[in-house]
Amino acid sequence: MTLPVARRAEELRELYAPDAPGTRRAVVMTMGALHEGHAANIRAARERVGPGGRVVVTVYVNPLQFGAGEDFDRYPRTLDADVRVAAAAGADAVFAPADSAMYPGGAPQVRLAAGPLGERLEGASRPGHFDGMLTVVAKLLHLTRPDVALFGEKDAQQLALIRRMVADLDFPVEIVGVPTVREPDGLALSSRNRYLSGPERRTALALSRALAAAARHSDATGARAAARAVLDEAAAAEPPLALDSLALVDPADFPEAPAGHTGAAILAVAARVGTTRLIDNARLTLGAAA
Repeated sequence: MTLPVARRAEELRELYAPDAPGTRRAVVMTMGALHEGHAANIRAARERVGPGGRVVVTVYVNPLQFGAGEDFDRYPRTLDADVRVAAAAGADAVFAPADSAMYPGGAPQVRLAAGPLGERLEGASRPGHFDGMLTVVAKLLHLTRPDVALFGEKDAQQLALIRRMVADLDFPVEIVGVPTVREPDGLALSSRNRYLSGPERRTALALSRALAAAARHSDATGARAAARAVLDEAAAAEPPLALDSLALVDPADFPEAPAGHTGAAILAVAARVGTTRLIDNARLTLGAAA
């Protein structure tokens, strides 16, 4: 099956023209280099809107969310392969705009601000990243006009910010998180995994091992310590893991969870292996029997 690919907003509107009134629409936003994690999001979108609905996959490497020295120029761009993955997973169309279509006047002067939540964890490591992410997500929501938008839970802080934006600004869309898809060895699927050499990939497995070690503890102190022990060991490996952040946070707005925290929590980790930066997270329930 060959999917139609819209490159401009006008082409996207033409694709929507035949839709019957009340047709439910879903969007899955990506930066391309689609893998099984994206495919899971697309399949979930199809389930949400049913066989008569429309699922659109966006493919756009957004320059606004890349900082100086990050991998914007080398980020993989594989549109033909992406279209095939989207089709196999059940999408109806792909929206793959060029920069000139997304930002016809150049870099936008008016942008969304992520606020305090966007300044923590990933936001502290990558200043401005979440402002750029929310700006493009807001624009793509306007262009694709979905009833539901699906995002992977691997980017937990991103998902929390999108939900907050939609609630605060009254976007008429349901935001759905899709569980993280992992390789058989536990590594969370990411388009950046292709940058890893064999030895680097073995070191990168420490991220998922650290999360699994933390999950065996029912208290915040024990969970943090267990994860830190695994990551410290990986820091001494060859090649080494360079930890950016490890945080146990309240999922509501991502403040660091106190030692006595009970209930839902997210353990989030970000690290570099070689030149590749990876993130992962696990949802924990603290105060319950381990």
